[in-house]
Amino acid sequence: MLRNGYAASGVREIAAEAAAPQGSFTNHFRSKESFAREVLDLYFDHAKRLVHEALSDTSLSPVGRLRRYLDIIIARLAEDGFVRGCLIGDLSLEAAPVSELLRDRLSQIFAEWRALFAACVTEALAQGQVRADLDAEDLADFLLASWEGAILRMKVERSAAPLERFKTIIFRTIFEEGSDV
Repeated sequence: MLRNGYAASGVREIAAEAAAPQGSFTNHFRSKESFAREVLDLYFDHAKRLVHEALSDTSLSPVGRLRRYLDIIIARLAEDGFVRGCLIGDLSLEAAPVSELLRDRLSQIFAEWRALFAACVTEALAQGQVRADLDAEDLADFLLASWEGAILRMKVERSAAPLERFKTIIFRTIFEEGSDV
């Protein structure tokens, strides 16, 4: 699904890729939609590990941790030649309009993801690394939405430029590592 998208990933292709009989797929999953939800959950578990790895490193400032997370993701996207993006963003664009099950799960994922970033932003606020007039939850939501947009542009341009532009703008306007904002 990450490579071909939701619509282009048919049950037959999924079973063939897994070297499993198609009947095994239909015995285990009620539908491609339920399979996609499980794939999404596995993907998000992996994404949460990356977030935790970057944002729990207290040897760095909160803003340094946010920068580290973005750098980790950019490096992984570069390994794929900037062709693949984020399955959460991809399914938000492609599957959420046609699947209430996936739209609901994506909404839950974004809320959980936002909370992880909001905790780090709250810490940055307490240390004076973020403009004091910004709300941590709103800022975390803005960061996720803007980052997903940058990833979308990255796939079109097949370049890190949109991601680097995102980093430059947020670290020059919202965050300032190591100083009062």
